[in-house]
Order: sequence, then structure tokens, then C-alpha cells
Amino acid sequence: ARPTAPVDLGPDGEVGKGATKLFPDGNVVVSRAADGSLKAFSTVCTHAGCPIKKLEGTKLVCDCHGSEFDARTGEVLHAPATVPLAELPVEVKQGRIVASPGT
Repeated sequence: ARPTAPVDLGPDGEVGKGATKLFPDGNVVVSRAADGSLKAFSTVCTHAGCPIKKLEGTKLVCDCHGSEFDARTGEVLHAPATVPLAELPVEVKQGRIVASPGT
């Protein structure tokens, strides 16, 4: 399930500029743009609610039914999912990446 409380994902340096990292224990994927800004998305598939555990470059692949998502935007790349991933608030607090539940 998506986070119900803030999740500490690790040191700020875990996700470099232009990089994307999957945090399977928190069901979160985080990407950092070239300008240093962070984006985070829930990695619970919007098709059947399976946790996504596979990141190939910037593409998330759900093992349950083959849905694919862009880890940087949450957009659906391949059906059966038709709804984008939920974006989560993310920030750096005291040198740590922290994702919060969405509203």
C-alpha cells in the first residue's frame, strides 16, 4: 500500500541528478531531475494493486499483469493499467529523503 506516514528513504545522496531509484520496502520510486528537484510516486500498480518491484532504467514493470509506468512522471507506458501512479510529496529533511502520504 502507499505510505500512511512519512517514510525515510535514506541519505540525500541516494538519488543523484538525473537518476531514479526504487525503494521497494517503502513502495516508492524517487527521481531527481537535472536541476536537483525530486519527484516521488507510489509503486503500487493502479491496475490490480500489486507492489511493483522492478525498475528497468526509468521504467517500472509490474510482474502481476505487465503494466509499465514511467518512473519520472508516473504515466502509464503499457496496459492493462490505465491510471497513472499516485504522486507523493517528497522532500529532503536533515539530509534525508522523506516521502509523505499523498492527499
